[in-house]
Amino acid sequence: MLSSRHRRAIRLAIHFVAPYRWQAFGALLALIVTAGITLSMGQGIRLLVDKGFMTQSPHLLNQSIGFFLILVLGLSVGTFVRFYLVSWIGERVVADIRRQVFNHLIDLHPGFYENNRSSEIQSRLTTDTTLLQSVIGSSLSLFLRNSLMVIGGVVLLFVTNPKLTSIVVVALPLVLVPILFFGRRVRSLSRQSQDRIADVGSYVAEALGQIKTVQAYNHQQQDQQRFATTVEHAFATARKRILQRAWLITLVILLVLGAVGVMLWVGGMDVIAGRITGGELAAFVFYSLIVGSAFGTLSEVIGELQQAAGAAERIAELLQSKSLIEPPSTGLLVLPERVEGNLLLENLHFSYPSRPESYAIDGLSLTINAGETLALVGPSGAGKSTLFDLLLRFYDPQQGQILLEGLPITRLDPQDLRRCFALVSQTPALFFGTIEDNIRYGNAGASDEQVEAAARIAHAHDFILQMPEGYKTHLGDGGLGLSGGQRQRLAIARALLVDAPVLLLDEATSALDAQSEYLIQQALPSLMQGRTTLVIAHRLATVQNADRIAVMDQGKLVAIGTHAQLIASNALYARLAALQFNVGV
Repeated sequence: MLSSRHRRAIRLAIHFVAPYRWQAFGALLALIVTAGITLSMGQGIRLLVDKGFMTQSPHLLNQSIGFFLILVLGLSVGTFVRFYLVSWIGERVVADIRRQVFNHLIDLHPGFYENNRSSEIQSRLTTDTTLLQSVIGSSLSLFLRNSLMVIGGVVLLFVTNPKLTSIVVVALPLVLVPILFFGRRVRSLSRQSQDRIADVGSYVAEALGQIKTVQAYNHQQQDQQRFATTVEHAFATARKRILQRAWLITLVILLVLGAVGVMLWVGGMDVIAGRITGGELAAFVFYSLIVGSAFGTLSEVIGELQQAAGAAERIAELLQSKSLIEPPSTGLLVLPERVEGNLLLENLHFSYPSRPESYAIDGLSLTINAGETLALVGPSGAGKSTLFDLLLRFYDPQQGQILLEGLPITRLDPQDLRRCFALVSQTPALFFGTIEDNIRYGNAGASDEQVEAAARIAHAHDFILQMPEGYKTHLGDGGLGLSGGQRQRLAIARALLVDAPVLLLDEATSALDAQSEYLIQQALPSLMQGRTTLVIAHRLATVQNADRIAVMDQGKLVAIGTHAQLIASNALYARLAALQFNVGV
């Protein structure tokens, strides 16, 4: 009986192979033809021995050799077709799997990545799919071909000589027992091995992604030791799997070829006694070797199929992961083409999935009017950035609701909602690609003139022109090579180009030196003009320019008003102003 994981793996393979059924049919046909030709060669050998060699007739020998060469030509053509189509299907299917898994992952809610390491997911998308490509493009074909060879070979053995075939049939159960016994152990170890390989990939991605921190703290030796431990764990698991497969292959070869040896002795005695011809024995030996080698190959391929089942299961797990943030199935609302930016937050309660025992937002209610600039201030952990996560609907609150233009955002398509926002985060995300690609990130259709105009307003144009290729300059991962201020100005240019009605600034000037901050402060009025702006601020200039200031503490809204009002009426704000804004109280 097939296990549930095998059934899942088979369903996954069928789902992705189905669009290429004609290519699969052609490959299967070629596989059947080549297996049939290979099995027919046994009859060619019989004719060659009995009609060619034994009769000593050149004419019959020529006929036998001609028949044999025709079979060889057919086998060559069939093998070409089979190999090409099977390899094509393997590559095509894996490309489809990778695309579908990536498309699925990129739509999953951010909470999913709190509990799943992105580097391990990356390993599944690369290592596991490469393994599937190998299996679909090679091992599966070998499995089917050798299965046909075993079945066809046993049938022809019976046709050729039932007596000798009984020896092979008696040996078959002896071969199947170790396949079943060791196969189960290989299956379990294969999944463990894939998990350990994913751990290796995860550790590499993590260490190299933070290479400056690693080297700044002279942590190379500890990382080398930890990585060595991770690698050794992967090796230990792989060694167990290899040992089981080695035992499996050894026992199969020993039992199969042992049975062939006994059969040769019995057959040789029959030839000597004249009960069978030399050609029949030669054909029988050929079929026996075919069956034996096919069984040996099957025992190897089954191990690979077990690994593939583990890989398919891991990929299926990703595809089955559900996003908690989806458009509503019924009652979907649609925003107008351009919204004004009125926001209403009603009695919000929210805790992160990884920390359900504590509220990050606790009973917060707030009205934000279109075109207003609202500064959010408060100590670290007050819930300011979490509020941005809820506005962008990266998470849904456990209680309460958020309304945009009077519409609950849970009734909107997330993409329809997010087009209304432009985000400049504290640590701006830049991507591998050119500078202009990064500025265009939220507006792919923007012209070169619009890109340059946004960069000028963000005071990024001058430093971009000093780069080796200007706007065409390629950035490293995460904007490697740029200063914090340069990255922030590119992020502000990107937000300008999006031209969204609601602007979210998460400490947008915190990474800047005094000169860069001054330049950004000159750019911010242009950026904020005509937009509803929420700004998380630790700088006095940003706070003083706000229409209102909301003071947050431990997820609660504790006060709201202007700078002067709050200095006079709220002790927490007065203390923050003294500490963070460098003003007297």
